[in-house]
Order: sequence, then C-alpha cells, then structure tokens
Amino acid sequence: MRTKICLFILLLLPSLAAAAPSVKGSTGNIDTPSADVLRPGQVAIGYYNLDGEKSTVGTISAGKDIEVSTAYTADRQKDNFTKVNIKYAVAQEGVFSPGVAVGVEDIGDRSECTAYVVASKSLPQGIRLHVGDGNGTYDGVFFAIEKKLVPLSVGGVFPDSSLIVENNGHHMNYGLRMSLSPGLKMTTGWREGDPFIVFSYNYY
Repeated sequence: MRTKICLFILLLLPSLAAAAPSVKGSTGNIDTPSADVLRPGQVAIGYYNLDGEKSTVGTISAGKDIEVSTAYTADRQKDNFTKVNIKYAVAQEGVFSPGVAVGVEDIGDRSECTAYVVASKSLPQGIRLHVGDGNGTYDGVFFAIEKKLVPLSVGGVFPDSSLIVENNGHHMNYGLRMSLSPGLKMTTGWREGDPFIVFSYNYY
C-alpha cells in the first residue's frame, strides 16, 4: 500500500529533468511556457530548425525561482533578432496544487513584448496540463497538454518521452519530446502546420 502511494505521488510531481526550452527560450513546450523554472546552477540550450527559420535558445537560472532566457532567430525573409525573457515562479507545483509563474518575453520589444501568467499541474495517467493567459503574441488564453508515453520511465533518461499538444493562442502545434541521454532531448513535430526539429541540452 505504501509503495502504491509513493508511486502515485511521484506521478503527480513534475519532472524538471525532462524540461526543455521552448522556441522563445523560456522553459516550456513548443511555443508556450510552462510554470517550471530552472533550478539554481542549471543551464539549458537548444537549437530549433523551423520551416524557413532557425532559432538558437539559451536559458539560465538567475537565482531561486527566477530564470532568464534568450532566443536568437534567423529568418530567411525577415531581419535577424534576439529576444530576452524573464520568468518568475510564484508557486512551486505540489501534489495537489499547480505551479504558477509569471513572465515577460521579448523585454526589448524586438518583435512583440509579451507578458503572461501560466499554471502547470501533473495529473494521473502521465498527463500534465499547462494553462495560461497573456497579451502580445498570445493575445489571450493558451494551453498545452503533455502525455508521458512510458509512465514509469525515469525523467530525463531514455526511453522517457512525451507527446505535446498545444495552442499558442492562434495555432495548434504537435510534438514528440524524447530524452536521448541524460540532459539531451530531441523534440520533433508540426508547428503552425510546418515540420520542425529541435535538440536541447540541460546542464545540471
């Protein structure tokens, strides 16, 4: 009985080892952020190969409950630009309570400065739900659903993998995120109707 309770609690807690930077740089899904932030001393980098666009992202912990991230975007049809973001975890996710974070993307307004609030919660059956609201690029409510494919796999170690379905406020995106080795993840799928692939690495 005690073992079952422990397993249930573990399944309801987030796996930050499996977290990865989004296209915009903040820890999250494909386009959308989660309520997660990197822990002190952690660093994450990623490279997105998008349709007609490439994005290099980096995220660092700037102290307890705070992360700062950047995204350098090279577009064949537009000027290249760098976004700087900041996110603060207002509340950490618990067994029965969601994590909550607030953030600002593109502080320098190189593309479109955006403020948001987002909540994340792990649910039974390996599901994790993210719901947020923001202005700018989100223009209202956004959400993402993660479904862990191997429920008892260890976070951040192969074959740990999840399906991601999200709405960034305008478009539906779909992805598969898989841990290739500790810290190294690959995410591939469709973003705004076009294929993409990203490799990211978290340093602990």
